[in-house]
Amino acid sequence: MAMAAEGGAEAARASRRDRGRPAFLELFFDLVYVFALVSLTKTLAADLTWSGTARTLVLLFAFTLVWALTTWAADTIDLNRPVVQVQVVGVAAASLLLAAAVPEAYGERGLLFAVTYLAIHLGSSAYYLSFARDTAEPRRSSRVAFWEALAGVGWIAGALVDGTARLVLWALAVTVEYTAATLGWPVPRLGRSQAAEWRLVGERVAERYRQFVIVALGVAVLVSGTTYTQGAYTLDRGWALAVVFTAVVLMWRIYIYRAGELLTEAIGRSRNPSLLTQSAAVTHLIMVAGIGGAAVTSQLVVVRPFGDTPPSWAAVVLGGPALFLVGRGLLDYTVFGRVSRSRVAGLVLLGAAAPASAVLPPVMVALLATGILAMIAAANLVSTRLHARVPAPPGHA
Repeated sequence: MAMAAEGGAEAARASRRDRGRPAFLELFFDLVYVFALVSLTKTLAADLTWSGTARTLVLLFAFTLVWALTTWAADTIDLNRPVVQVQVVGVAAASLLLAAAVPEAYGERGLLFAVTYLAIHLGSSAYYLSFARDTAEPRRSSRVAFWEALAGVGWIAGALVDGTARLVLWALAVTVEYTAATLGWPVPRLGRSQAAEWRLVGERVAERYRQFVIVALGVAVLVSGTTYTQGAYTLDRGWALAVVFTAVVLMWRIYIYRAGELLTEAIGRSRNPSLLTQSAAVTHLIMVAGIGGAAVTSQLVVVRPFGDTPPSWAAVVLGGPALFLVGRGLLDYTVFGRVSRSRVAGLVLLGAAAPASAVLPPVMVALLATGILAMIAAANLVSTRLHARVPAPPGHA
């Protein structure tokens, strides 16, 4: 009896440990998003205009919502069940098709993209309704399915028209989805979803967010390396590769030190950990978008380090780090209840560097952005050595 009790207790502890960390299946799922982000990066680099940027952002928001809902659902379903594993692999396969359609999503592959995207959301909701054991799952999945069906009108209608009309309709559909998520997917009679219903495990979800950032950083490295191998191995291009790679390393350093490391503890200290966990998703989306800008920078600068810097190039070379710092500042507020002055100073310096981009070659503009990131990383290191950082999320006291 004693041995059985001890065995049961050990199994329970193991279950809690497993619940507190991502499953290998989720890491496999992320591999598809490496391809998705590479596809988005190359698509934006090929059409570096305001409209091209807007089109790419709409697609990024769509991919991120699929990733986030799959990540959050993993806290309420047992990923060790074969029937659940089939569903996650199915979402990964559909996401792969979605990513393959990205280059022509606003062309002849628009209907394929829209139908596949809706099939992921509606299919996942139907699957969870059929096989999930959580008693709260029917309400959660029904709410999500209701709003995805509404947004689906915009997705399908957009796929049936061309040009700016498709962008506008898809942007409206994404706005509906994110607004519904922010409000808790309110549905008549079912009400709205409360953050506590998702029972998000801070340690596991925080680690998943970190992995999403690592995926984005990996894409930036992959794009840098493959771009370099596609041309001559000259000193100029090698110098450009070193600059853009250093920028990616500094983004990793700034992210993880120290809010990225302390996110789990901040969630544990929060009065509303589920809400904090969901709001942290927004900050990571912003940072991933900024890192995506760094990936585009890699493709541009490594191909042509010297010569004129078009305004669109300067916007992405300086705007990528700026967007990353905005997200990183919001993460500071999530973890510490305040924004580090170095984030604000970095944004000011990047803005001040913009006029110089008109007379500097692309690699020098990238070097300016990298230097600003280096100063922020150094300031973080000095500040943390002088003042211990303790998580203090808003409303924790």
